[in-house]
Amino acid sequence: MIDGADLFRLDGAVAIVTGATGWLGGPMVSALASAGATVYAVSRTPSKLDALAGRLAEDGLTIRTRPVDVASDAWPAFVSEVAEAHGRLDVLVNNAHVGHGGSLATATGELFDEAYELAVKAAWRGAEAARPGFAASVAAGGSPSVINVSSMYGVVAPDLAVYATEAGRTPPYYGAVKAALLQLTRYQAAELGPQGVRANAIVPGPFPAEAAQANTSFIADLGAHTLLRRIGRHDEIRTALLFLASPHSTFVTGSTVTVDGGWTAR
Repeated sequence: MIDGADLFRLDGAVAIVTGATGWLGGPMVSALASAGATVYAVSRTPSKLDALAGRLAEDGLTIRTRPVDVASDAWPAFVSEVAEAHGRLDVLVNNAHVGHGGSLATATGELFDEAYELAVKAAWRGAEAARPGFAASVAAGGSPSVINVSSMYGVVAPDLAVYATEAGRTPPYYGAVKAALLQLTRYQAAELGPQGVRANAIVPGPFPAEAAQANTSFIADLGAHTLLRRIGRHDEIRTALLFLASPHSTFVTGSTVTVDGGWTAR
């Protein structure tokens, strides 16, 4: 019998999380570290990584940080480096994304390209670089897991009436690349499955960053769109992540775990 407290333990596992200093990235890093994994937090901003490591240290958690632009060649090189250093790689969380706002009228080709590089190409390049590390994990009895973080806006259209300004909207390229990431996940599951590697996606719903929560009217409107009538707390992403990362989801691949308070169920 499995003790509920140990259900999602990841002792001995090696994990990499991109977009680690974002609103959802921090709780993901914390969850994996709390479960016993050796966690590498990746972000483009060293100061934010230092701040994240400091906050987690206050909770008794130790993580490893690396400032890497996942749109650069340094990204696959880093994945290979981690796998070689530990002799395995067990969890790869692709959470990096672009944080601009806007509309069809204000979007540019460059912004579309940036979003695609960060959300889709980086997820592909990272997983490809991870293949030897994943193979080593499988050889050691593991069930390595690629976890791609999509969005409710990769599944449904945004309600633009929720946003007071054009500049404050979720931009069109965000949802477009998050939808592409879901299909990449299915393809990764199909190709990597015979090798013992799983690929799944998480679809978060309304998890507005702390700064946005100062706008109480916006938060009330956003929360009203969910079946639970509230926005998500950023730590509520943890269980879905741990389930997909843990050895207790070994027959789950090509799937999407939706954590949106019922936003997309309508």
